[in-house]
Amino acid sequence: MSMNVKKNDTVIVLSGKDKGKQGKVLSVDPKGGKVIVEKVNVASKHQKPRQQGQEGGIIQKETPLYACKVMTVCPKCSKPTRPAYKVEDGKKTRVCKHCGAEI
Repeated sequence: MSMNVKKNDTVIVLSGKDKGKQGKVLSVDPKGGKVIVEKVNVASKHQKPRQQGQEGGIIQKETPLYACKVMTVCPKCSKPTRPAYKVEDGKKTRVCKHCGAEI
């Protein structure tokens, strides 16, 4: 499955409870078609201390969401865009469809 989103991209959430939120992509799962975005889709998890000195309690953790629910944000014009691809000198680069800047 080909994905338009890569690690460290800034993305905006298109649908769901976190619609409109922006964040950095922390990890990508191309096989499952999911991404984990910083401070988006946060779930509370009850964690028991596993080692001596480790604290237990309720921790906040980002959970995966489908890659089709996010769109890359151009760093130059800061508009959500589906990247276009250009081949120059045998190298494939992602380009913003609005301003033409390299993503």
